[in-house]
Amino acid sequence: MEDYDAIVLGAGGAGLMAAAVAGQRGRRVVALDHADAPGKKILISGGGRCNFTNLHATADRYLSANPHFAKSALGRYTAQDFLALVERHGITWHEKTLGQLFCDGSARQIVELLLGECEAGGVTVRLGAPLGAIGHADARFTVAHGARTYRAPALVMATGGPSIPKLGATGIAYDIARRFGLKVVEPRPALVPLTLPGSEALFRALSGVAAAVEARVGKARFAEAALFTHRGLSGPAILQVSSYWRRGEDVAIDFRPDAAPGWLVEAKRARPRATLAGALGLPARLAEVLAERLGLGELGAASDRALAEAERRLADWRFHPDGSEGFAKAEVTVGGISTAELSSKTMEARRVPGLYAIGEAVDVTGWLGGYNFQWAWASGYAAGQAV
Repeated sequence: MEDYDAIVLGAGGAGLMAAAVAGQRGRRVVALDHADAPGKKILISGGGRCNFTNLHATADRYLSANPHFAKSALGRYTAQDFLALVERHGITWHEKTLGQLFCDGSARQIVELLLGECEAGGVTVRLGAPLGAIGHADARFTVAHGARTYRAPALVMATGGPSIPKLGATGIAYDIARRFGLKVVEPRPALVPLTLPGSEALFRALSGVAAAVEARVGKARFAEAALFTHRGLSGPAILQVSSYWRRGEDVAIDFRPDAAPGWLVEAKRARPRATLAGALGLPARLAEVLAERLGLGELGAASDRALAEAERRLADWRFHPDGSEGFAKAEVTVGGISTAELSSKTMEARRVPGLYAIGEAVDVTGWLGGYNFQWAWASGYAAGQAV
């Protein structure tokens, strides 16, 4: 039996952050993971360059049953705070678009940053062994990890969600939470490509074609690129709305989100011999399919009413996904340990003193573009300050 002040389950972004912060406060911390290397999701993120935060990471860009829960942690550890840490470690970075910050070099630099911070706090990191029995008695938690058993008054659940299982992701955090009587909001894949049924096979024939659109599900709307795939729809705009999409709902696409009302009638007046496909300003294969579906050729041969109807459909084209590509292709998970069970300031379970949940394991899910990493840093910081 090895005694510590805190045991952190998970050596990903949130877990390493919590361990480092607690260790640098003088706590004796051990971080445990079944993976053979730390930060595997970090390493594959951002095309290997890690989109490590977003300058616009405020609570209104996160999904949760309690939309206010993330405010406290995000307000106390901001994107600028993590950026200062990045710069302190000499990591050069750039802003890509929409506030997304990436390493100039490699995502491995972020893992090394976190491990360096853990080393500065004297954190013990143990990898490559399965988690075994977890107990709780006399205000102490015990965790079996391989052949060793650890004991501490604080246990931090930072094992993430089940997205990208090929990296070893599991739903173990939910199992542990339920064992301690905590509620779990039903987890589902998020930031994930959507699949289309056979009736929309014509669009699947456009595999590889991308266009700048506005995608909508309910009140959520995102103006970014959509990509047609051999199975359905992907690209940033689709990944964003997928977090809001529920089975049975349509996805609405505006193929000309910047067009002014009446643009097709004006195009007809200016160039009556132009075809609809040529006037759309979209990739040729996509424009041809849309024009075929609308049944329009030369603009001059179409009535103003027909063009107005084509405008309406192009601004509100409905797709009917029959599912998603699931946790295997999902970047993150919507749902997780209920925020109603946790303190928004410390991430501690209200009914189980000493038990904490952070990162993707919690029912807080950010938009695409560095938001989920910022939640990992902020929630990890909050727990690290409290254990």
